[in-house]
Amino acid sequence: MESTRVAILALSLLVVFGSSSAKVEEENPEFWRSQARKTLQSTLDRKLNTNVAKNILLFLGDGMGITTYTAAWILKGQLQNQTGEETVMTMDTFPNVGLAKTYSVDFQIPDSAATATAYLCGVKTNLNTIGVSAAARNGVCKTQKGNEVTSILKWAKDAGKSVGIVTTTRVQHATPATSYAHSASRKWYSDADMPDAAKRDGCTDISSQLLNNTDIDVIIGGGRKYMTPRGTKDPEYPRDYSSRGKRKDGRNLINEWQRLKIGKVARYVWNKTDFDAVDPETTDYLMALFEPGDLRFEADRDPSMDPSIVETTEKAIRILQKNPKGFFLLVEGGRIDQAHHDGRAYMALHETVAFDYAIAKGLELTKEHETLTIVTADHSHPVSLNGFPFRGQSILGKSPLWGTDMLPYTTLMYGNGPGHKITNGKRPDLRNVNTKTKDYVQLSAVPTESTTHSGEDVAVLARGPMAHLFQGVQEQNYIAHAMAYAACVGADMRHCQGQTQPPVVHTTFTGDKNGNGGTHGSVTLLMSLLSALLAITLLM
Repeated sequence: MESTRVAILALSLLVVFGSSSAKVEEENPEFWRSQARKTLQSTLDRKLNTNVAKNILLFLGDGMGITTYTAAWILKGQLQNQTGEETVMTMDTFPNVGLAKTYSVDFQIPDSAATATAYLCGVKTNLNTIGVSAAARNGVCKTQKGNEVTSILKWAKDAGKSVGIVTTTRVQHATPATSYAHSASRKWYSDADMPDAAKRDGCTDISSQLLNNTDIDVIIGGGRKYMTPRGTKDPEYPRDYSSRGKRKDGRNLINEWQRLKIGKVARYVWNKTDFDAVDPETTDYLMALFEPGDLRFEADRDPSMDPSIVETTEKAIRILQKNPKGFFLLVEGGRIDQAHHDGRAYMALHETVAFDYAIAKGLELTKEHETLTIVTADHSHPVSLNGFPFRGQSILGKSPLWGTDMLPYTTLMYGNGPGHKITNGKRPDLRNVNTKTKDYVQLSAVPTESTTHSGEDVAVLARGPMAHLFQGVQEQNYIAHAMAYAACVGADMRHCQGQTQPPVVHTTFTGDKNGNGGTHGSVTLLMSLLSALLAITLLM
């Protein structure tokens, strides 16, 4: 009872002292009324853009859940010496907002492979599999055959558009890989990562599919070591054995890629100097691999060696936009997720702020009347924004309220992760700990080696042609179909034909070759027919 009274008193004091930090104009009700009137009028004045999208820009923040999004805009403002809460991110300016359900076919909480297959290929699938339907099984090569599904990147290429991928991870990682590969395991980066049984059954690694599946105009990220023969010294880290080539088959995929582009201006670069020297106006193809694996975190990036995500986004767009038929570009802020897995909120938020600047660059280089720009996340993380911090208090700081154990806690905390620290039944005393450094690991409730994902819906923000399609709460696989409809790529061409009625679809129910249909399919069809008859009977 005493602890409850203390808590109420502390909260009351916070309210008293916290109110003094408000800006003077915010104490005037007219400030908020005027702001709301302007927002209302801009919404009323909005006209639907029903053009066919010449270009599609898809910005994917890996692990950028709503809490990350909110905390990042506060950090962005605070990095500009503002209080932060009122900061407007580039993402905030997108007029159309919806939510996407992220669960996979087999799990309540997904991974980046299953989610990428949903929003890129338009089909939900199982955990750890990329570019295949849910009939495929994780790690089982035989189930991959016949269950491959293609992505919007391929649909755009088949329509004559230029296509590209930009990521802060290795280009073989789940998100970018799903745009071009089909694999029963997201971890088959090179042939060295594959079991012998999978090779015997005819499956190929993700790196080799980067060359063979779709003719991709721009490839930017990391992942050099998966492209070269085992033992090949890395040009940047020649003495680091972990950075050396991994391939067992002796293939040098970088050299093979260059040979495939004979007759075209194709540049391969691995450092910023050579990257800066690439002229977009005269370049047909670009492969830029800046690290053996994933790129460095933005806070650790060496600007003399590795370009920022803003710079890579700009280079990609300038190369791709020369095509009069337009382009599709996937830009992934992939290390937001990896920072969260480490429980390092500082790194995750700085990655998100950099990602937002890349979005701004994308909008600057394109025209809204012809470019559909989408910003979304694949999944979230169990990070919470809690306590009662004062207005303008550092988002990476501590709540002024303490726990009942009379110890402080941070505003950002994780539900699980490597930050779980209990000594003699007590939490760490953070009073003299600087929680605002890039290496600080936030406390977590449950001990795990790596923070897991979380399963709440993610935001989908859109602007440009047919952006109004991205509203409401939808399944995540809807995103691919809506983008394709807007740009008239893929199977549904009604938008460029001036039609809105659904096409006639003839469906057949058959068992698949893996024995997953047959009697079950017949029973499902019979039950559907019985349900329909029952519904008709009840309505009569």
